[in-house]
Amino acid sequence: MKEHKIRAIVWGCGQMGQIIIRYLQEKGVELVGAIDRNASRVGKDAGEISTLKRFLGIPIYHPDKAEQVFQKANANVCIICTRSLLTEIYDSLEMAAQHGVNAITLGEEAFYPWTTSRDLSEKLDTLAKKHNCTITGSGYQDVFGGHLITSVAAASHRIDRIQILTRYNIAQYGSFALDLNGVGLSVDAFKQTIATSKEPFVNWYVNEWLCSRLGWSIRTQNQELLPTTNTEIIHVTSAGIDIPVGDVTGMEAVVTTETEEGPIIESHLMGKVYTHSDIDIYECTLIGEPNTTLTIRQPGTPEITCASLVNRLPQLIDAPPGFQTTDKMPSPNYWTLPLHNS
Repeated sequence: MKEHKIRAIVWGCGQMGQIIIRYLQEKGVELVGAIDRNASRVGKDAGEISTLKRFLGIPIYHPDKAEQVFQKANANVCIICTRSLLTEIYDSLEMAAQHGVNAITLGEEAFYPWTTSRDLSEKLDTLAKKHNCTITGSGYQDVFGGHLITSVAAASHRIDRIQILTRYNIAQYGSFALDLNGVGLSVDAFKQTIATSKEPFVNWYVNEWLCSRLGWSIRTQNQELLPTTNTEIIHVTSAGIDIPVGDVTGMEAVVTTETEEGPIIESHLMGKVYTHSDIDIYECTLIGEPNTTLTIRQPGTPEITCASLVNRLPQLIDAPPGFQTTDKMPSPNYWTLPLHNS
């Protein structure tokens, strides 16, 4: 790695940010700034509200004070874990780039934004190159939606179809995620609002990333948003609500991509409020020669999301300037040593 010490600002101190703060400390990364718009966290110590539960002397500032945080921090990395779309995180990415600070985000669209938000992506790419820093997106999809699949693909003689299933507990990701997945709506209301949305869902970007990494050209791509329901009342502790029988407990997003070369990618992403019998699951099947299925039961989805990002930091710093999506980077690594020794 080119730099001897990683000095990080964490922008977004919700559940993911709180895990990331601890992971940074345990990997030898110095936390030099924290930003969050939640009034219940602003002013508190970032270490104390994180899963570290230890005072770090880093107060959390409102985004109104972000400019001052960057000016004082002397950071070389900014970790952004707030929202999903590039339009929603553009200002934070822009500020990091203007200060010459490498930025990495859990925002799902940043994983592969080149078709859905090309103008914004190119604008950020130009800005990052001007200030000699790098922007990228990482998280769960970097490994489980990307490099893990392409590694399995490397053991295939022929691929006709890739099928991906990810199921996770949407209640772990806050009220924004619950609303995005239509939790608590009637099925009719879901069909009239969520199901008719033209906004690409998370796995849309995964399919595009896979095509880019595997050298396939997209011929058609479409998505279908389906409600999930349950036969019993479900209590959502994090939101303080009960979901009546028959109402929406979450959503399954199905994205199907046909390629010019022939292979089809079909990804299913199911985020729902769990009952006592539900568990997280990940399954990837490559149909061709040979047929290969990889199944992982009960992956720690939040922890995987955060660890994937933190383990990307050395490669983020070493990457060429610009907006560099991880399909153009080496496969991610696990770092035993502190990250600045990697």
